[in-house]
Amino acid sequence: MSAHGDVVTPSDDELNTMSKEQLTRLGAELDGVELVEYGERYVPGSPADRRAERSVAKWFLLAALSGAAFAVFFIVWPAGYQDAYSGSKQTVYALYTPLIGITLGACILFFGIGVVALAKKLTPHEVAVQQRHIGMSDEVDRSTLGAEITDTGTKMGLVKRRGVLKGSMVLAGGAVGLVTLIPVLGGLIKNPWEKRGNSDLWVTLWKPVNGKKVRLTQVDGTPVRPSDLAAGALATVFPGVAGGAKASDSAVMLFRLRPNDQVKIRDGQDGFEYGDYYAYSKICTHVGCPVSLFEQQTGRVLCPCHQSQFDVFDGAKPVFGPAARPLPQLPIELDAEGYFVATSDFIEAVGPGFWESTQGSRKWGSHPKGSSS
Repeated sequence: MSAHGDVVTPSDDELNTMSKEQLTRLGAELDGVELVEYGERYVPGSPADRRAERSVAKWFLLAALSGAAFAVFFIVWPAGYQDAYSGSKQTVYALYTPLIGITLGACILFFGIGVVALAKKLTPHEVAVQQRHIGMSDEVDRSTLGAEITDTGTKMGLVKRRGVLKGSMVLAGGAVGLVTLIPVLGGLIKNPWEKRGNSDLWVTLWKPVNGKKVRLTQVDGTPVRPSDLAAGALATVFPGVAGGAKASDSAVMLFRLRPNDQVKIRDGQDGFEYGDYYAYSKICTHVGCPVSLFEQQTGRVLCPCHQSQFDVFDGAKPVFGPAARPLPQLPIELDAEGYFVATSDFIEAVGPGFWESTQGSRKWGSHPKGSSS
């Protein structure tokens, strides 16, 4: 044995024969800590002990249930409401985002409360007085540290009993992992090329319904005529169908350029315009912010989020900022009543996403309006 401050330390052989409780108390003494009271909070198996266990376990069970609810809402809920743009179905669908936010937050909150309750109600009851010391820990301190930690678990009864608590902790931990992985392995991993032409990643509300072309309307549903825009003006328009003004991927900028503006047409998009009227997606191809600031002299339209600029005089190609793709152009014409309609849906995917990696470096050709491509 040797002296360690005012405490006589045992030899290595004596350390190997000491119990966890003895090592724990020795470690406390070597740290200058006097354990005035130390031990389990309740008599094992007593009514108070079982009440404390159930009190802690309920939080972990609530965390597990919240995680399971998050998984159900995230995966199952949207399935029957993908095309819900009006009526009661739209109201139900509007609850989707709040519900996944509430259940995700509840899972993390209940798990955190459970950990705090575990520390307050089931960790060993301890009253200690510690004298501060200076210097690094030596070998005997490191030897006793593991014993102190494992003995705490033993005193809590986590090793040999408290099956309900251990089970609820496993469920809660699994739920926290689940709500972390689902957005990555579920909603964020989706094959965009599957069912191209019908997938919601490719189709917007501008797609003709049963052969009927969709009108361009104001936010209140009023259809738009050519006379509604002055030369050099911009108007934000929406699909003239139920819920069109609320569809996140369907907002469009309708431009009326001036007759003397020199305009180039992107290859493959001849005839998408109607006279001096051009329609482009309002959704920035960088991160999806709404593009809206138009400078009629230069023909540039600006996204206020990250300052990407697109040249409307040249097929809405990006000319400044982080955006790598032009704004998709909506083909338009007039119907029999003189209102603007979309002749078809966009021929490109709207906004940012999977297509950035496959088309981000592509070069888009163009030619002056009226010439052949």
